[in-house]
Amino acid sequence: MDCVDKIAQAREWIQHTDNIVFFGGAGTSTESGIPDFRSENGLYSRPGKAGVSPEYALSHPFMVENPDDFSYLYKNNLIYPDAVPSVLHRVLVEWEEQGKLKTIITQNVDRLHQKAGSTRVIELHGNLSDHQCAQCGKRFDVDYALQFENAAICDACGGFVRPMVTLYGESLPVGAYEQAAQAVSSADVLIVAGTSLVVYPAAGLLQYYRGNKLLLINKQTTPQDKRADLVFRDDIGFVLEQISKEA
Repeated sequence: MDCVDKIAQAREWIQHTDNIVFFGGAGTSTESGIPDFRSENGLYSRPGKAGVSPEYALSHPFMVENPDDFSYLYKNNLIYPDAVPSVLHRVLVEWEEQGKLKTIITQNVDRLHQKAGSTRVIELHGNLSDHQCAQCGKRFDVDYALQFENAAICDACGGFVRPMVTLYGESLPVGAYEQAAQAVSSADVLIVAGTSLVVYPAAGLLQYYRGNKLLLINKQTTPQDKRADLVFRDDIGFVLEQISKEA
């Protein structure tokens, strides 16, 4: 099946459903100018400031032992205040407004979906907008943390103020995975986009899908390609925009 036929098939699915679930990874933000993690020019290809891999530098042990180096990494590599939603985010908003899209499940921490206007978003890995003191629990926004060149310090107790994101070695936000699994299990059309599907537990969500309209959009191959009913290797925004025409 060529791209035109696949677009036509996907468009028919969208036209005749009111239960779409979108599951997206870092690739959904690259079209807004935010690098992903695992591609050739992604975050993991960059050397870490402290002589460790960026992947380890995004772990709980590294954050606890090296709060200044951890803060340098995330402030200089993960925060993109000027990034704006792309066409793919706008299509998802349109589908939500039409009553078609039920849930967005995102592995991203940039809140671009919310900036675009989406309201039904499950953040599997938290977000960089919210910060919290690791000692007393006081909440702060990202602007407070950015006032500090290195690690942000709590103005109440002097503790380390960290971003509310899920690091390697930490559990997902309470209830997030369960909500996502429920959404996937009840979905009619499941769109999976911009994710390598190798990071667990997020990648395990596909096991809950019981339907036969699994649409996968990713530039590289994934372990779930054979399971998908339609696979696209194009830009996510291009595919969703083409599908949305007349939908």
